[in-house]
Amino acid sequence: MDDLDFSKPARPRPAQPAAPAPKPVYNAAMALEFFRAGGKAEAVAAGTKFFEEDQRAGFFDRDKMYLLLEGDVGLSVRGKPVGSVKIGEIFGEMAAISDSARTATALARTTCRVIALDDKAFRKALEQKPEFALMLMGMMIERLRAMLARQIGDGLSEEAVAESRILDKDMLQALAKGLGHEALARHGAGTTLFREGTAGVLAYVVLEGRVAVTIQGKLVQRVGPGGVFGEVALVDQATRAATATTETDCALIAINRAVFIKLVKGNPDFGAALLGALAQRVRFVSSRVR
Repeated sequence: MDDLDFSKPARPRPAQPAAPAPKPVYNAAMALEFFRAGGKAEAVAAGTKFFEEDQRAGFFDRDKMYLLLEGDVGLSVRGKPVGSVKIGEIFGEMAAISDSARTATALARTTCRVIALDDKAFRKALEQKPEFALMLMGMMIERLRAMLARQIGDGLSEEAVAESRILDKDMLQALAKGLGHEALARHGAGTTLFREGTAGVLAYVVLEGRVAVTIQGKLVQRVGPGGVFGEVALVDQATRAATATTETDCALIAINRAVFIKLVKGNPDFGAALLGALAQRVRFVSSRVR
């Protein structure tokens, strides 16, 4: 400390450059290209309901997602306005991807032009524009992390947690064969694979066994054979949002970010399965926040 001279005024420190603003997740141009790859623009009369709250898809009436090109679309829940859709934005994607009930009503308040995609058209577009899946994952993860930031650990209700399985047997076997033995890892029961708040390096696919995913000590997901976990941090390259611990002896496929991105872009079925799982996770966490 003797070499410091406090009698002289301290030199002002140079101003630190402001941190760059986070890059927006949603890309309207990419969304337009994607929807054009799977569908065509159509006019919708004012007063038309695109979908209603609590509505579920039927055999002849499949759920659709929409891209608004022109007009004004209002969203409401229990009859109360909750927002509107801006031109260039997509809406209705959560129910369409997760095959679950609508959480809001969407009404054309003026004459509108939209592009609508059902599940078949969505898969067609995904084959041509697989990078859209990554963008949509990023949007869902952004929504998920926003909920977690609201101190979700203090507001989770205690409910039964279903086991997550998103890859069918054929896709699971193809993935294991394609990635080889180098990607296979076995862990005994009680192994902590990663902790919330740490850097995310790997995503995992469960071949055998069961993994528990917790947030602030509260169970939010169980992952069984065919389930995927740990992908959130690979998509947005932020810290882990949860802790993963093996409940039984497990055989897992470990996937790094480069391989993960390649899989999503090269296999539309894998991308669609991940999107469905993420949509279900967002809905589940949202439903457990008091």
